[in-house]
This record gives sequence, C-alpha cells and structure tokens, in this order.
Amino acid sequence: MAPPKGGFAPSLEKFLDTLKSRPVEASVELLISLLKRHQIRGSEPCAIATAHILLQVVAKDKWNDVDQLLGRVQLIGRKLVAAQPRELVIANIVRRVLGLIRDEAEEDRNDNNDGQSDVASEIPPPVTSVAGGTDSPSKPMRPPVLGNLGNFARTQSMFNLLSDPDTAPVVWSNGSTPRLGSGASTPLAHPQSTNLYSFRSEVIDGIEEIMDEIKQVDEQIQAYSEITIHPGDYILVHQPSRTVQKFLTRAASKRRFTVFLTVDPSASLASEDPYASFRKSMASGGATVVTVLNAGLNAYMSRVNKVILGARAITGKGGVIVDAGAATIARAAQEQGRTVIVLGGVYTLSPESQFQEALIEWGDPSKYVNFADGSMVSQVKVKSAVSEFMPGDHVDTYITNLGAHTRDHLHTLIMDHYKEEDIAFDFYGKMQR
Repeated sequence: MAPPKGGFAPSLEKFLDTLKSRPVEASVELLISLLKRHQIRGSEPCAIATAHILLQVVAKDKWNDVDQLLGRVQLIGRKLVAAQPRELVIANIVRRVLGLIRDEAEEDRNDNNDGQSDVASEIPPPVTSVAGGTDSPSKPMRPPVLGNLGNFARTQSMFNLLSDPDTAPVVWSNGSTPRLGSGASTPLAHPQSTNLYSFRSEVIDGIEEIMDEIKQVDEQIQAYSEITIHPGDYILVHQPSRTVQKFLTRAASKRRFTVFLTVDPSASLASEDPYASFRKSMASGGATVVTVLNAGLNAYMSRVNKVILGARAITGKGGVIVDAGAATIARAAQEQGRTVIVLGGVYTLSPESQFQEALIEWGDPSKYVNFADGSMVSQVKVKSAVSEFMPGDHVDTYITNLGAHTRDHLHTLIMDHYKEEDIAFDFYGKMQR
C-alpha cells in the first residue's frame, strides 16, 4: 500500500479544515481522538476546537426545539470532557454555549409574548349581525380592516372564514379536508412556535462571538502591561506562555526592565533553546533577560518585584492550574512578600472549585532517569509533573481580558458568564445536588 501523500500530522488547523466536509458525528469522534492523544492540547486550542464542534452541532444537527439542542450539547460536552478531563476550558466553553442557548430562547419567548400582546390589542372586536332580521344566533364575521395587522391578522381572518359553518369546506390537494372550528371566535391560546431558522442563526452568531473573544484575549490582556510593569522592575517568569510573552513584549516597547527567566536544568541539555523566541522578543524591545535555574531562584527572589505566570485554568476559588514548578516559585515569592500576578482569559475561569488530583498531568520522566541507569530504574518510581495546582492564596492579582481582579471578585465573573443550572451540571453524567 502506498504511503499517504504529504503525510498527515493532526493538529488544530487540520482538524478545523475537515469540519466542512465531515458529518457532525465523525467530527466529534475525530476531536475526541485528538484530545485523547494530546494532538490538540493547551487552553486556547482546546477552547477553539470545542467552540467549533459545538457550532457544527447547532448548524448541522437536526433538532426541533430548545430542549433537544440543550441535550445534544450536554451529551457532546460529556464526551469531550471525558476525553481530556485535565483541560477545564472544554467544560467552560460547553457551559458558555449552553448559557447562550438559554439566553436566546428566553429572549425569543419574550419577543413572541410582546408581539402577541401588541397584535391582540390591535385586533378590533368581532362584528355580529342578525340574519334576515330575526333573532338568530350571532356569529363572528371577518374584521373590516386588516391592512395594518400584517400576516398574523390575515391568518386569523382565514381561520375565521374556515370556521364559518355557512362557508363551503376547502379541499386540500390530497383530497382531505381541514379540521374546521366550532364557529365561535377562537383566540390565540398558545404563543406562536419559535422560528427555528432565526433562533439557529442567533446561536451561531453567539458562538462565533465566543470564538472571537478567545482569539482576542492576548491583545486585550497585554493592554494592561503598561500599568503593571514599571521602569526598572525586576520581573520573574516561568516557562512563559504566549500570553505572558506578548504581555512583556508590549511593556518592553515602552520601558526598560529586567526579566529573570527560570528554566528547568534539563532544558539546558536540549539541542534547541525552547525560549529563543521569548529572548528575541524581549531583546527587540530593549528588556534584559537573565536565565536562572530553578535550583537557584531563591538567590534572586530578593531582587524580584513581581512574578508573572500564565494560567492553564483558573478555578472558582482562585486556585490556578499552572506549568510544573510555578507553584514553588509562587510560594517562594509569597514568603518574601513579592507580588504574584496570573494572566489568563475569562474563558479559562472555571466554576470548578474543588481541587482534584486528576487535574495534574504527568509526563515522561526519561529526561531525568533513563534505562541507562539500570539499577535505579528497577528500584525507583519516578514521576515527572507537566502541570500542577497553585492555591489561590499564593496569587495577588488575576489579569484577564476584562481587567485586573482579586480572588474575591472571581465569583462575580463566574456568575456573569455561566448559568446556575450549567454550573451545577456534572459532565461525568450526574447532576450535583
């Protein structure tokens, strides 16, 4: 069998390219496999992939009412969270979409109710007459003026016409006859059915706004760099994410400061510098970068003004999922009274408040111990953490795309972005009581 042309390395970009040509179920299964194999990983890629797959569900799936759509989104949300439970942003985006659907449905119901009350107030009372001058029962007649009532009034007048027993029944093209009214005036007892096409379009627009928000997070967060970093500051960072890099690059374009970059000792053995782009961006802005090994960071902490860390996820009580090693740095900064600042978009803020050991990601320990150390490998179990949990009391300020916040303010952000029923929803299949 000939090898596939050009090779195929699954990634977020390739996954998004396949969405238009794949059925929804096939796209969901593909995303699940990519999440399980860590071929899509990281807060932003996972959030974007989740938003795109839910957009496909809303746009392509067959559903007849809001409850069906909510159930479908919840089902897919459970599958995605089960595929990669450590990425809290997946559940965050699912909750945001569920809340969006509820908001649009509520708005649609309110619009329908308002429209019905307005039309009802404009419909003139039925006109009654006595046939042949005798005391015969009165019957509803077609209102004399309909031009200002639009389609609704024309529909009502046709219904009244069909309800008139003196009118010949209408025969459909298939030979059947419609069910006629009783002859009495029939008010509109129930709201008109939701316009699913319009509702679908509104939900799609809302999901696209969520995706735009995710893409703009870095630019919005970096706008706060100039008021956070002062000339002459000493800033300590650990495994700087793209958000942290852009934040410092923006500050370096306006003022001069020094960055202490803490690295793992194993990183110095790598053939390529993993932080080359970070050093280049800092140098272009005029900032000075000093490399510090983790083992020696306490010697520099007394000089540090601020510690800036990137968040993989932020929990409801302020705890942060960070890259391994960051929690130790935050603890050292707290002991010496240094300010710890966490950067992360609002989409990383999760209603989950209880820390779970399952949220910690473990990696390959071979960079510390390999099979060349035969006796050690057979006698010692080595665990290498990729991420870890940092308690909220180690953080002074959270900077999101909506500004700077304290730990006590996070609850307000959560209530602004998630519905109570969606916060209580357990993505493992059970509702929390």
